[in-house]
Amino acid sequence: MPAVVRGGRRQGATKGRGQGSRNAPATPGKVAAIGRLDLSPRAVLISIVAGVVVLGGVLATGARAERISNSVSNKFDSVTSGMGLKVKQVHVTGASPEAKAAIQQAVGVSADQPIVSLDLNAVRDRVQAVGWVKEARVVRLLPDTLIVDVKEHDRLAVWQTGGHAYVIDSGGKVIPGADAGRYPKLPLVVGKGADQTASEILPLLAQRPRLMARIEALVRVDERRWDLRLKDGSLIQLPAVDQDSALIRLDALDQRERLLDLGFARVDLRTPEEVAVRPSEGAV
Repeated sequence: MPAVVRGGRRQGATKGRGQGSRNAPATPGKVAAIGRLDLSPRAVLISIVAGVVVLGGVLATGARAERISNSVSNKFDSVTSGMGLKVKQVHVTGASPEAKAAIQQAVGVSADQPIVSLDLNAVRDRVQAVGWVKEARVVRLLPDTLIVDVKEHDRLAVWQTGGHAYVIDSGGKVIPGADAGRYPKLPLVVGKGADQTASEILPLLAQRPRLMARIEALVRVDERRWDLRLKDGSLIQLPAVDQDSALIRLDALDQRERLLDLGFARVDLRTPEEVAVRPSEGAV
């Protein structure tokens, strides 16, 4: 029996110690350690300096990596150039005589430049930045040839507005660098809004070469309709809508009366189904 009592005491004592261990608060020493974190200005300053040093090391490593990459690239260019893989010829195709010089300058590739490492996308972007160019394609032909193929903006007309003249394409966009004086055969469109609507009327007139050959200028009126001013000073007034039907009526009158040959002061086609003709002075 005493053994049982002694064992019970030992078990109870052990259990008590276990519970006490689990439920005991944190050791005062640990709390003190946390509480002793040095947040003095001197310690903070040291931490900041250490961080800057680490950051500087990272940046230095990145710069060194870049230097290594450049060194490898230069060695690669040297090896390929030694094999004859360098630019000897640059061919520009699809360019007009007026635009070719600007395009060649934009290519920006010098003779004997390594051709394998040449950035073709950068060359294309430079060429497409030239005002004449609508799109460009750059091809590398080893060992030594670069081909730059361009598609230029089409020249639709010369647009006169505000005392200035510009060459425009079929979308009404002004072509930078294009000298309007060098395109005397392009149709002349005049006035505000003429640039945006020229592509609608010009195809209709192109179907009528007898009339087109006599036109001096197409004048946009109130941004709604067109007046056709002929070389002899006469005037044809088109309606704001259904211009094709109006021109068909004019065609019929010209075939029957040879109106364009006889001459007139004005033809008014603005009223549907009617053609009003004012004879020129002195006409019989």
